[in-house]
Amino acid sequence: MFETLPLLPNDPILGLSIAYAKDTNPSKVDLGVGVYKNDAGVTPIMAAVAEAEKIRFKQETTKAYTPPAGYPGANEAATKLVFGEGHAAVEANRVRTVQTPGGCGALRVAAELIQRAKPGATLWVSIPTWANHIPLLGSAGLKLREYPYYDYASHSINFTAMMDALKQVPRGDLILLHACCHNPSGADLTREQWNQVADLCETNGLIPFVDMAYQGFGEGLEEDTYGLRMLSARLPEVVVATSFSKNFGLYRERTAALSFVFADEEQANAGLSNLLSVARSIYSMPPAHGSALVDIILHSNELTKIWSDELTTMRERIAGLRVDLVQALNQLQSQRDFSFIAKERGMFSFLGLSVEQVHKLRNDYSIYMTDTSRISVAGLTKEKMDYVSKAIASVL
Repeated sequence: MFETLPLLPNDPILGLSIAYAKDTNPSKVDLGVGVYKNDAGVTPIMAAVAEAEKIRFKQETTKAYTPPAGYPGANEAATKLVFGEGHAAVEANRVRTVQTPGGCGALRVAAELIQRAKPGATLWVSIPTWANHIPLLGSAGLKLREYPYYDYASHSINFTAMMDALKQVPRGDLILLHACCHNPSGADLTREQWNQVADLCETNGLIPFVDMAYQGFGEGLEEDTYGLRMLSARLPEVVVATSFSKNFGLYRERTAALSFVFADEEQANAGLSNLLSVARSIYSMPPAHGSALVDIILHSNELTKIWSDELTTMRERIAGLRVDLVQALNQLQSQRDFSFIAKERGMFSFLGLSVEQVHKLRNDYSIYMTDTSRISVAGLTKEKMDYVSKAIASVL
């Protein structure tokens, strides 16, 4: 049977991590993998998480299965974190939230439920979008189409082209939107642009599917939810996938939430029953540890403040690295203005380099990034800033 399977190439980003691990150059820098790192180049366990784990280990008395929907306390806390206090859709009992194994699990469960509700439904994704969106959502049976988003020449959103394309999207189709910190471009919609997208969805009957993997890494915990909260208040149906990998640092715990906004309470109850059926058919019961930590943190005023303060420090560090990189690159050369990097949000930016320039950085300087020249700004450190900026300037 299995002799028919071909050897597949490494995932582009995971392959970079493998190559980086094998590199013996002491000056090597990994700007490929999308995880937060501190100035020591380490992905730390957040202080609030460490404290929550102490509480968890004292309180846990069983390793029995969690409920199919996950920890009720965690789901309630996640709903409040995502939609805010007193949101109209939540107050109307139109929102249902379940725990999933990571943001990937949230995306896949959502796609499976959409496919069950409307087989062969069409989902429109931005050009570019996170690479794993395509296999995660498409392999569930959804038809994927693309709409223009990022203009590589101007390093900004081509909003006119985006809206022109979305105006042609048929009623009942879904559009995938990044809540904040667009992956991989770092270019986010303004509030006015979000309002225009909502107007279009309302007029043309489009269903937003919002992926929020970086809440708190853009402008702030509340600010980063503007688009999805507004859409959820105005529209009858919205899908929201929320990852806690980045903002709680729970990468390996695979902790996330999936929320559906339904037209009314009756549809919400039916929708939840189908959500649980989908989850049962894929992984049966969700993992416990990470969700329990989210539950503990968000139900403790003290731990919530510790977590929020640390998240603010992480966000401000990335923003500072962006400013420092722009200053260094613009001082070292005059061929290109890199000011756009400081205007973007979250972990990622496209440098606008050719594949040849990217490979030269990798081969000559052991600086690793994807062939598209997308870098994880969070992979930079103050110590490596001079080395990286001089290397980039040398290949221009």
